[in-house]
Amino acid sequence: MSGRANVVWPAATRRAPDFALRDQTGAPISLRADRGRIVILTFIDPLCTTLCPLEAKALDRVEQQLAYAQRPAVVAVSVNPWGNAPRYFRADARKWRLGPGWRWAIGSRAQLARVWQAYAIAVRIRRFRAAGVTTHRVDHTEVAYVIDRRGFERALFVYPFSAGDVENTVRRLSVNGS
Repeated sequence: MSGRANVVWPAATRRAPDFALRDQTGAPISLRADRGRIVILTFIDPLCTTLCPLEAKALDRVEQQLAYAQRPAVVAVSVNPWGNAPRYFRADARKWRLGPGWRWAIGSRAQLARVWQAYAIAVRIRRFRAAGVTTHRVDHTEVAYVIDRRGFERALFVYPFSAGDVENTVRRLSVNGS
């Protein structure tokens, strides 16, 4: 399937766990709603300034390099419930130069934790105070799943990954009709 994915699954063998959250506009978001489209599912901290922006830019390149009909839905599940404010999503889209196809999946910490667990995403949250202000440091697994049109996981990319490798996987799934 993919030359450089860390893990690859054959068609129809590993159903992607569904979830029901809200997107950055408050609209419902789920994998079931994206059936019929290839989905790149990733896990990103909207307040991150280290690896998340780099991963997001790589995934955005995947989306931009494909013909419109082949473009996947890109769903970023937040790993930072304290960063789930529209102003952060707008700032990320601007700073990270993300295309309009990006959707954030957000919810309460408990709701998000269920999704993290379903996808084996380790999230470590450390709370600390600086200058009288409480803040949170979030460390997490940096991955992107490629989910086919029927809702099955097909590839897992652990960051750092090549945008070209993810693009090739999406392109193959688009051509094969999976």
